[in-house]
Amino acid sequence: MVFHGLQKMTLLDFPGRVAATLFTGGCNFRCPYCHNSLLVTDLKNTPVYSEEQVLAFLGTRRGILDGIALTGGEPLMQIGVASFLKKVRALGFLVKLDTNGSYPDTLEGLIGEGLVDYVAMDIKNSREKYALTVGKPDLDLAPIERSVALLKEGRVDYEFRTTVVQEYHTPEDIRAIGEWIAGARRWFLQKFVDSGNTIEKGLSAHSDKTMEDMIKIGAESVPEIATRGI
Repeated sequence: MVFHGLQKMTLLDFPGRVAATLFTGGCNFRCPYCHNSLLVTDLKNTPVYSEEQVLAFLGTRRGILDGIALTGGEPLMQIGVASFLKKVRALGFLVKLDTNGSYPDTLEGLIGEGLVDYVAMDIKNSREKYALTVGKPDLDLAPIERSVALLKEGRVDYEFRTTVVQEYHTPEDIRAIGEWIAGARRWFLQKFVDSGNTIEKGLSAHSDKTMEDMIKIGAESVPEIATRGI
């Protein structure tokens, strides 16, 4: 594998753990509000780390870090992700995976092999607005549906998360998402923050009050729900 970013230590990206965050390049979605858009559209302006460099770094952090957070881009697009995670496991690290849920076969394989400890899956919007929100008019939602169902089986610890953008999400969208993922273990609503590198410019966040109202709506279907970013 090749990586396009390395955060050597984080207390935020892997719940309850001290981790290093590894960023893969490329994504099959084009979410207008993506805060890592350079990893999607402009890889030539990102750093490059080989798998050997990353593993060598991790080897120096045994006993200091609990694990890694593998994010992107979309990590499950990468050839060799299972092989890489086996090497990470051999070093004694836990693994948290971020995914958009569009590669359910790969996700199921990693879970089945015991190569991930925690999965954070993005739920971009309601079913009706999913294609618009990910920038793919011809989107097939079936793989997303499969990943949702797979995680809800509870074979691995997980969360669903939704980045909430004023131009794309209404309270009724939150209600529809909640009804879709009802019974999920946990769900986070993340307040949009403009990184300055988004694919679409001029997007904005809802007020804290609206975010709090959305939490109440979501809690009707997913009792363990919270916000991030307010």
